[in-house]
Amino acid sequence: MTTSFFYFRRGITALLLFAVIFIGINTLRCSAQGEAAYPKRSGAATGNNRHEKPAAELKPSNAVKLDKVEVVATGYTAGVESTGKRPGHPQYGITYSGVKVRRDQVSTIAADTKLFPIGTLLYIPDYGYGVVADTGSAIKGKRIDLYFETIKQVYEQWGKRTVDVEVLRIGTGKLSQAWLNQINEAIEVGKPIPQSYLES
Repeated sequence: MTTSFFYFRRGITALLLFAVIFIGINTLRCSAQGEAAYPKRSGAATGNNRHEKPAAELKPSNAVKLDKVEVVATGYTAGVESTGKRPGHPQYGITYSGVKVRRDQVSTIAADTKLFPIGTLLYIPDYGYGVVADTGSAIKGKRIDLYFETIKQVYEQWGKRTVDVEVLRIGTGKLSQAWLNQINEAIEVGKPIPQSYLES
């Protein structure tokens, strides 16, 4: 009698253990199916909208914030001290992309095109909007160069800073003078960039 009761208890224990394992596996499977049907919106690529972010992370202009990147930012001019070119040179004031240097609502900046391709639109705290239009021999990795009209402005208004820039739009590798002119006309002072320019 003792032996059979022992086997009976052992059978119940095995049955309970089997039930727990079965329920656990079933729960995991259902959970995985639920996550597949309703993926978490964490900012990673979901569906066809590769740059979708949670609503809490949207800029006030409803522009999608892609990323923040910490960079070392310095300043440059069109002059010989930055470019080696003097007024009168056929390429004076012309960036790598072919557009003219500009300090405006959207200014021209230089960056490493491996990190920020030509046409990438950034928001730089205390400087404003900048579009990657140029490159530089010393501008590698997480460094950017901000355009100023004079050396005096570079030193008095900027110097060298470490800042978190917001990537508003990844460039395609091209930038036109017409687009740069249009975006500068479209932005009012102190206003956000129109959504259409962030999607174009």
